[in-house]
Amino acid sequence: MKNAAIKRMVTGRFVKLLFHKQDKRNMVLENFQTRCIREKEIHEIVTTDQEAYEPGQQIGRVGFLGFVEMDIGGVIQKGDRVYINETYLGVVAGFDACHFPNHYNIIIQTDLLLSATDIDLSVEEEIRFVSPGDRTI
Repeated sequence: MKNAAIKRMVTGRFVKLLFHKQDKRNMVLENFQTRCIREKEIHEIVTTDQEAYEPGQQIGRVGFLGFVEMDIGGVIQKGDRVYINETYLGVVAGFDACHFPNHYNIIIQTDLLLSATDIDLSVEEEIRFVSPGDRTI
């Protein structure tokens, strides 16, 4: 029997919170649908309420949640569902590499532009990146 999940769930924990938003940040979406993530790497989690995500598109409206240390290595892909603890946040819209190799900005499409304050986020809270094919959540 084929497993409904097409990849491993990637999890991490917030290590630094961010509280600001910008309307003209203009992050640029990478031409890649996936990024390999190693255990213990730290990446920035960014939200946007913009739509239509194509490679090379600029994302101006962004809210910053914070930095996450990955608990486990794996692949994060465009379209992954994102949860903080048990609460659904949105889907991965893509990746901005303006700070790479230090870290990726993982851009999450959300209904509202969010920073850590808006969702009462705390250090050590869990984030999960779940494949669209995984129905265990």
